[in-house]
Amino acid sequence: MVITELLENNAIQYGDDVSLVEINPPADDAKRLTWKEYSLIEGSRKDAFRTELTWKEFNKSANRFANLLLSRGIKKGDKVAILLMNCLEWLPIYFGILKTGALAVPLNYRYTADEIKYCTELSEADMLVFGPEFTGRVENIFNKLKKVQSFFYVGDDCPTFAESYDKLVTYCSTKNPEIELTEDDEAAIYFSSGTTGFPKAIIHAHKSLIHSCRVEQNHHGQNRDDVFLCIPPLYHTGAKMHWFGSLLSGSKAVLLRGIQPEWIIRTISEEKCTIVWLLVPWAQDILDSIDRGDIDLNEYQLSQWRLMHIGAQPVPPSLIKRWKEHFPHHQYDTNYGLSESIGPGCVHLGVENIHKVGAIGKAGYGWEVKIVDENRNEVARGEVGELAVKGPGVMLRYFNDEKATNEVLADGWLYTGDMAKEDEDGFIYLVDRKKDVIISGGENIYPVQIEDFLRGCDLIKDVAVIGLPDKRLGEITAAIIELKEGAEATEEDINDLCLDLPRYKRPKKIIFADVPRNPTGKIEKPKLREIYCGASLVESQIKG
Repeated sequence: MVITELLENNAIQYGDDVSLVEINPPADDAKRLTWKEYSLIEGSRKDAFRTELTWKEFNKSANRFANLLLSRGIKKGDKVAILLMNCLEWLPIYFGILKTGALAVPLNYRYTADEIKYCTELSEADMLVFGPEFTGRVENIFNKLKKVQSFFYVGDDCPTFAESYDKLVTYCSTKNPEIELTEDDEAAIYFSSGTTGFPKAIIHAHKSLIHSCRVEQNHHGQNRDDVFLCIPPLYHTGAKMHWFGSLLSGSKAVLLRGIQPEWIIRTISEEKCTIVWLLVPWAQDILDSIDRGDIDLNEYQLSQWRLMHIGAQPVPPSLIKRWKEHFPHHQYDTNYGLSESIGPGCVHLGVENIHKVGAIGKAGYGWEVKIVDENRNEVARGEVGELAVKGPGVMLRYFNDEKATNEVLADGWLYTGDMAKEDEDGFIYLVDRKKDVIISGGENIYPVQIEDFLRGCDLIKDVAVIGLPDKRLGEITAAIIELKEGAEATEEDINDLCLDLPRYKRPKKIIFADVPRNPTGKIEKPKLREIYCGASLVESQIKG
């Protein structure tokens, strides 16, 4: 079976049922309205933020776009790039591409014009579908993309260098194009997050996509009555592969364009959401809003909300402890994954293992895991090594990069670059990224351990620990600390707090600043190193 068959089956079985809802909080001038501000609005504007799509409409839209692509000469093996914010058109466009046998190439909506050009050329995309938020960026490069045959624009006021998607698909057939596909056919190109350098183009087969559907439903038990709230960007494997549980069960999903705590809670209440996937900063913001009194949980219908799960980054146990104080009936879960393993689920905690919060879990459904040393020999339980995973969701290869492929793939195993260890019960704990390990005076220091400790402080909203160059020790640890709104702390306060850490783990430099994260919640440590390491290197050279 290939994943497009799931959509076609849902259109037949549940055709008139709602598949997708888009919630687009209205803006007042340059800012998003809070729920309280929005509640004061009267008239038709109040209903303009919500649109929906049935399974039958979803499948027809995908067929229309597939037939448009085929009419333009797109064939099996070609590539079509998607540059859209989350919207109702996103997934039908994605599935329309797959129905032709072409590869879907989702692009990060934060990409600059140069990054769009880089990734479009790297993937050898033949067409680009983009939305109004990207008109300026695409206009800067459209005449430099020699391989791209057509530019399709989704939205009003189509620019002159593109064609209107909305007008073109209106005249296309809603009939399934009937292109023969197998699980072994290539389906999509995703890009690595770029947290360790330039993004790599990751090729996945249909087998990976269908396996991620099975993994997600096995882990979270989606059924027809569930409603999944999707907030993270659909270009990333994490959001889409969690939604795949809704696809497999034929249940409704809600796309919320916005991360304000009030809108998240309000949407859960109004749409009767039962499953919500959050990133750590969003969960923290919700808890802070509740504690400040900005959100009164008694004003909302939340009894149906059964599961909150978090992924994409290590989860501080202190956060889940706070969460359970406000939502004691919630099941909690975390999933580990990476784009090379088709996103979340190759390692999985499980809702029954909340007593192991802090661990990423054990091998997920259909997956194998091991922890290895520098020679890729398994380490003893309790020792730190590199995490490797194996299963049907492993990528085929990095596109046009045999060297990089051979560095991470061997005998079906994907070597993740994440350092981990296994406890006495077989649960795996992330220690850090292999490339983020700080070596100070010959001692290996794992930033995540320090970050987790500091996040336990009520004054701290976020923290990132990096290594700074040091002439004597090689590197020293620096903690970039983002305080909560209204909170105050000095360098001395943080140093006093860190007295509970072993001496070698205590940060040698404290920096109060914002902690940059990418759209999937990962700390952008290359950006921090670029900001702070250069200045530190100059300082160390002067001192030397």
